[in-house]
Amino acid sequence: MKARTRATEPAIRPSSHWTGWGQWLALITMTTDHITRYVLPTSWDTTWAGSSLGRIAMPLFAAMVAWHGLFNTRNPLRYARRILVIGLIAQVPYTLMPRPIDVFVLNICFTLAAGLAWGTLWAHVIRQLDDGTPRPLALSLAVLSIAAWYWLGDWVEYGHYGLLMIPLYMLAMHALHDAGNTLAERFIATLAAMPVLLVAGQLNTTDMAKSFTVGTCLVMLLLAAGVARHVPEVLFRMPRRLWLAWYPGHFAVIALIVYWPG
Repeated sequence: MKARTRATEPAIRPSSHWTGWGQWLALITMTTDHITRYVLPTSWDTTWAGSSLGRIAMPLFAAMVAWHGLFNTRNPLRYARRILVIGLIAQVPYTLMPRPIDVFVLNICFTLAAGLAWGTLWAHVIRQLDDGTPRPLALSLAVLSIAAWYWLGDWVEYGHYGLLMIPLYMLAMHALHDAGNTLAERFIATLAAMPVLLVAGQLNTTDMAKSFTVGTCLVMLLLAAGVARHVPEVLFRMPRRLWLAWYPGHFAVIALIVYWPG
């Protein structure tokens, strides 16, 4: 992986206009999934919505987190902490959601925050290896992080595969964005994109759900490969407070609807 310096990053940073559209799409598809799953009567048979539109949200959220962590923030770990705070606030209403099996699971924000921290750690180690200055502490933490992934995967939403999404997105996006014009460079970049597509295919069980998840992931990779520069700025930018509050807020509203007396 080609090493970067902070001084040169602004000149090579790709356009992030697509994330403005992605925010609206992610909230709409996520909310559609949760309403059809938790609020609407089962007699309405709306499972198709969760297996199609609802499967767009997770790979889209993961892609936006990976993109910002890779290209747009100077402190990915602080970004991960902000996501974790949202997850902590959302955990109580999330836990109240009716499930067929009564098991404790940490919500998707924990998956995203842990994935970003893990991807940042490995990116740091790879840069050290590229520079020829590997540090024992960083290498040790990277090795120990594999054990942490194995343990945490039993507790978070989307499990072990979900935790892999952001690190593999970061690998693929970096390779695709930095790929040169030679056939060999483009071939290597394409190989780097394969793992995240394979993992995305394991996040769901039905063919319909898999196709929407992998298809969303493929679009995200095309953006990293250069399509992002053709995306115009969003017409109506989502207010920051709405973006931060929607995840815990919509679970709180759903909990009120589900458990309201009568």
